[in-house]
Amino acid sequence: MRIAFFGTPDITLPILDTLRDEGYSPAVIVTAPDRPQGRHMEMTAPPTKVWALAHNIPVLQPEKLEADFLSQLSNVNCQLSVVVAYGKIIPDVVINAPTFGTLNIHYSLLPKYRGASPVEAAILHGDRETGVTIQQMVFKLDAGPILAQKTIAIADTETAPELLEKLNTTAVPMLIEIVKQFANGTTVPSAPQDDSLATSCTRIKKEDGELLATDSDETKYRKYRAYFDWPGTFFFDKDNKRIKITRARYENNTFIIERVIPEGKKETDYKNF
Repeated sequence: MRIAFFGTPDITLPILDTLRDEGYSPAVIVTAPDRPQGRHMEMTAPPTKVWALAHNIPVLQPEKLEADFLSQLSNVNCQLSVVVAYGKIIPDVVINAPTFGTLNIHYSLLPKYRGASPVEAAILHGDRETGVTIQQMVFKLDAGPILAQKTIAIADTETAPELLEKLNTTAVPMLIEIVKQFANGTTVPSAPQDDSLATSCTRIKKEDGELLATDSDETKYRKYRAYFDWPGTFFFDKDNKRIKITRARYENNTFIIERVIPEGKKETDYKNF
């Protein structure tokens, strides 16, 4: 089974490790171009490229998924594509190019929370559970037939990175089972999504992390948990200086700030601040 893997961030690495361990190491990895990062804006390769080079796997890093890229991908002659947090809209011609089409891991119970931030959305809405969906991709955002789905409880104190790691751990064996079925020539049953039940979530912006005076304490804590990784939560003091919250808790229906980083200063206890 020749697989093309589309993905960019760290969250994809356990999936790649398991594919390799199970004998389904990708024939090619498609990821984002190198970007300047850090204080000195040094050109940095995405995690999947680093992984690919360490395992002697070819890498494609197109800015746009156009004719040149499709020609390069066609030369690899893959039977299946797998997409996980790739970060670009994939054209129909690319989705349908492999024999068995393209699979996608989505971190929600589709059709709920179609879009770029399903894990954060579940926390922001105070959901008690979420899940993982393996879908057969179509050229409509997260609207493909469902091949597998599993529900996961959300803990009261769980942050988005913690929940995503738990979801990813659940997703890996689900994906491997479906890949094995395709490789063995087994028909993989699917179920269409009910579009009437679909909800959406958007790409997160830096300003989303601001805690507003009109927010309830519960909303503040949900924002803190949802945006823990990025963009973080913050507020502005009377001098319009940004104060980033690095540690907080929710106790007796009260949002309690414990640690902060005042703009231009070092991290400190909130009480000291």
